[in-house]
Amino acid sequence: MRAFNEALKDAAQATERMLDLLLPRAEGPEARLMEAMRYAALNGGKRLRPLLVIASSELFSVSPVGAHRVAAAIEMVHCYSLVHDDLPCMDDDDLRRGLPTVHRKYDEATAVLAGDGLLTLAFEVVGARETHGDPEVRAELVVALGQAAGARGMVGGQAIDLAAEHQQLDIGQITRLQQLKTGALIAFSCEAGAILGKAAATPRHALRAYAHDLGLAFQIVDDILDAEGTVESVGKAVGKDAAAGKATFVSLLGLEKAKLQARMLADQAAKHLDIFDGKADVLRQLAHYVVTRRS
Repeated sequence: MRAFNEALKDAAQATERMLDLLLPRAEGPEARLMEAMRYAALNGGKRLRPLLVIASSELFSVSPVGAHRVAAAIEMVHCYSLVHDDLPCMDDDDLRRGLPTVHRKYDEATAVLAGDGLLTLAFEVVGARETHGDPEVRAELVVALGQAAGARGMVGGQAIDLAAEHQQLDIGQITRLQQLKTGALIAFSCEAGAILGKAAATPRHALRAYAHDLGLAFQIVDDILDAEGTVESVGKAVGKDAAAGKATFVSLLGLEKAKLQARMLADQAAKHLDIFDGKADVLRQLAHYVVTRRS
């Protein structure tokens, strides 16, 4: 696992440097907004999605600059979603990554605008010439990210999640919810390297299948952490799903079966990478890291 830990650390550092470059400090009336955007994006986090972008890019010998720019862009989208999810009108959380949420650190209006700013900047980054010299590649990245982040992806999943507070979902409905809310951005992160590298259909399909199983495993573990984690270890409020009576993988499967299902999905995800041989070892290790993490 040492190689994976080094890869995760390197990806996090590269993403931090790129985010710092793309989110410069500002002066004047917009300074508070830029400060809030930087606070949301540069306050830590595992940076798993950037690692997926970078590791998948390495499979196709993609330029590190392009990969790091897309990695930073996907992290902007992820951080925007967390800022908005934490708002009082959504999940109403006070802590994120062990720190005050953006609307607590600043105010609700600034938090909304900071999320908006991160989302729109992400598309500016992936659409810029510096990301890739081929305009068709940049256009494909923009379309794919829009699909993953929008009403047919993450935003749609969040809408279903909010509606689920007033109804009981079965396992199939929860699976679809999480494939949209969590899985769509993970899928984009995995396939981004293939898009940047103009990969053929077969390796793209393998990465898509890997992402499908990885995304579900990731969310099951999130549900497990919400059920048995602590505020100190997870860095945010826990036990909220049970308190709200929301159906989750844990509530429907039980804790032990949920853990077994997560491990099975991680093994299955790794199996999809066989066509890449040893070049995909970091992605294989990431699948197993996802089910053993504690935050």
